[in-house]
Amino acid sequence: MENYVFGRNNVIELLKEGSRNVTKIILMKGQHSNPKINQIIELAKSRSIVFQFQPKEKFNQFALEAHQGVVAYVSPVNYVDLEEFLEKPKDGFKKVVILDGIEDPHNFGSIIRTAVCAGFDGIIFPARRNAVINSTVEKSSAGAVNHIDLIMVNSLSSAINRLKDSDFWIIATDIHAKDNYYDINYCDMNFAIIMGSENTGVSSAILKNSDFKVKIPMLKDFNSLNVANAAAIVIYESVKQTIQNSGISV
Repeated sequence: MENYVFGRNNVIELLKEGSRNVTKIILMKGQHSNPKINQIIELAKSRSIVFQFQPKEKFNQFALEAHQGVVAYVSPVNYVDLEEFLEKPKDGFKKVVILDGIEDPHNFGSIIRTAVCAGFDGIIFPARRNAVINSTVEKSSAGAVNHIDLIMVNSLSSAINRLKDSDFWIIATDIHAKDNYYDINYCDMNFAIIMGSENTGVSSAILKNSDFKVKIPMLKDFNSLNVANAAAIVIYESVKQTIQNSGISV
């Protein structure tokens, strides 16, 4: 079951109270003149929460009689602010995964699980055009959502620029890249690995702002790997290099 709160008064109180992480709000089209809807919009803006107007059919999935054309999605986990994440001290280099438009919550959860197992420090993802962290993501991650910093940002481009300012190198996966994922030395830098949408990959604007572009070589003329599988391959190349360079036994 999704995590959500429905009804105009309930959502208003949720936004006023402010202790729970609201990831987005959907509003039924045709309610612009309703004062409570306008209050919800103003409260959402004040907290930088994404809101969208959707057709009536969108609300049929909730099977709720009293949704009143308002549903707020509530995350089952707490998010970490990007600045807070960057300020956290750490021995050695930091490593994160950036998700650019991952739509399938099962893929989202699987990538989080892999990142935790590989000792990554954070997952950065956009508030728009990306799956939100809900109970499906939580279940697919096998609880890993509680063991890594989850950083939701309004702009991936701005987040990437902030990472660069903090001495991160940006590695984007791209099926058309010249370099292979194992050509990168992951052991001597802070880095972020960008995984793109299941359908279109990493967006062109993000690719242009990346320091490295890498691909997973294919021995068959076939479309590509599932994004969660591809993420695991690239992430664990960094693990392999870390083990080889440090001489640790695992």
